[in-house]
Amino acid sequence: MNINCIIVDDEPIARDILKTYISQVPYLTLVASCEDAFEAMQVLNTKDVDLIILDINMPRLTGLEMLRSLKKYPAVIITSAYPEYALEGFELSVTDYLLKPFLFPRFVQATEKVVNRTGETLTATKEGDLFIMVKSDKKLTKVFYDDIRYVEAYGNYIFIYTGSARLMSKQTLTQFEQQLPAAKFTRIHKSYIVSLKAIKYLEGNEVFMGDKKLPVGKVHREQLMAALHR
Repeated sequence: MNINCIIVDDEPIARDILKTYISQVPYLTLVASCEDAFEAMQVLNTKDVDLIILDINMPRLTGLEMLRSLKKYPAVIITSAYPEYALEGFELSVTDYLLKPFLFPRFVQATEKVVNRTGETLTATKEGDLFIMVKSDKKLTKVFYDDIRYVEAYGNYIFIYTGSARLMSKQTLTQFEQQLPAAKFTRIHKSYIVSLKAIKYLEGNEVFMGDKKLPVGKVHREQLMAALHR
């Protein structure tokens, strides 16, 4: 797992501290260190960025003004000497708000929140989006899309069935569905998502996945048929 991050801060000392912190976190890769918001926006347009470590008070354009100007942005950790902007920051869906000066353990805590965002699942951005990282049993497990047969809901947990294993992850089926490529998977029931590749045949209101058969809900049948005929 790797998280590409950029620093956006007009203070050289603050940038140097963050560079040192980032170098000590194995899953963080620094792709750019920016002196202002305009430089950062150029980087966002040209590079893959998973995390912005963002100061608020900067000349010309503040960090919060930068976020408001973007239609879409990755995870954000705000670093600021001013606590009064915290509420406004969280209204912009930032992951964490670090009050300067902060120590390395607090920085790591903030980056761990990024790792665990979005139902504790990270969509892979490399290798052609062939896999996802799923948090299961206190560790992140690489799961290739082609290995997933079906996914079953169990309250606020899901079971992911592959050809050789079953993983349990604390998230809802809807949260997990949002991370899956629509070309490979479809919802067939309020409790099931299936791999189109793994379906052997459809009979009545059931799909057969080799030695396993699963129910097809009435509201999902049309969606399933459309997916099978794509």
